[in-house]
Amino acid sequence: MGASMKKFLIASAACLALSAAASAEDVKVGIEMGFTGPIESLTPPMAQAAELAMKEVSDSGLFLGGAKVVPVRGDETCIDAGAATAAAERLVTSDKVAGIIGPTCSGATSAVLTNVAIPNGMVLISPSATSPGLSTIDSKGLFFRTAPSDAREGEILAQIMTERGVKSAAISYTNNDYGKGIAASIQSAFEKLGGKITLSAPHEDGKSDYSAEVGALASAGGDAIVVAGYADQGGAGVVQTVLDTGAFSKFVFPNGMWGESLIKKFGSQIDGAFGDLPGSDSPGAAKLLEMTKAAGINGTATFVPETYDAAAIMLLAMQAANSAKPADYKGKIMDVVNAPGEKIFPGDLAKALEILKAGGDVDYVGASNVEFIGKGESAGSYREVEIEGGAMKTVKFH
Repeated sequence: MGASMKKFLIASAACLALSAAASAEDVKVGIEMGFTGPIESLTPPMAQAAELAMKEVSDSGLFLGGAKVVPVRGDETCIDAGAATAAAERLVTSDKVAGIIGPTCSGATSAVLTNVAIPNGMVLISPSATSPGLSTIDSKGLFFRTAPSDAREGEILAQIMTERGVKSAAISYTNNDYGKGIAASIQSAFEKLGGKITLSAPHEDGKSDYSAEVGALASAGGDAIVVAGYADQGGAGVVQTVLDTGAFSKFVFPNGMWGESLIKKFGSQIDGAFGDLPGSDSPGAAKLLEMTKAAGINGTATFVPETYDAAAIMLLAMQAANSAKPADYKGKIMDVVNAPGEKIFPGDLAKALEILKAGGDVDYVGASNVEFIGKGESAGSYREVEIEGGAMKTVKFH
């Protein structure tokens, strides 16, 4: 072998070593949430949960040839679409993130998806945007959410009502996007199952008298009244008026009503009331609680399980694709979340990275018992609850 050939081989070996080192570059992931604005108290534990999953993956040393995951936070403000768009643009263009966990609010999510994610081919996994309207945007396979759509809750509640022999019902809903969305989804799902909605009418929060609203619902009649409002607001006023007038003998409550205050205020007066709220009895939920406690994070806060899961799913999809480029890994997201494959819970991310590296399959169950249906929608797990002896008890999980 001539000296020049030897030199060439040494040089190519050096190139290989360089390219191997270069392949293990840090991977930046955006966390875009409402750090200021109306949900600023909810977002810190959510962001910490995403960072917990990122740290678990970094610490394993098994991610994309030893790459580290670097979180970059951006403030979407929840209510200002312009600010949400600008924050996402900054994450994509100047921070060069490989994906974004968030946004948290449905309006911000819609703006970021349309203005930034789709034009730039950027993957978004929201842990908390529940508006049914998000399902109608053609996201080119870039948008996923670990929180179920409110449309899904309507289906579950309609099923529970039907199973419990309710054939007709009236609906009183809080007059805002949440109330309108959930009332419409309950109505369409219940009618599909052969039930009848006699009247669906809004109530305003903060009124002192709901007798006119309840009067109209009472004359429409029905086996039950669905109160789709807030336990601390008009929902409670409607319940009180129904109890005072005896207009209905059966109450049905979707998730917005199941606050402590409902039980405190009415207790055994509403025995037999039933409904649902998000919740899972998966072993992953208990495991994440232990992990967040050890890390000093409030693991019982809303959407913490969904956020840990969103970050874990994104990173496992990158490992499955052997690439942090959205165009490469977006097609692997459904694969790592759904069967077949080895079930993966919080704390198992190193094991999952190992399996994927060897070309195996994982079924990520996570902390929220996540399963994707349709175009990256969470099927959602719900807890059926009822009031018995003045206390709320879990009947079963759906």
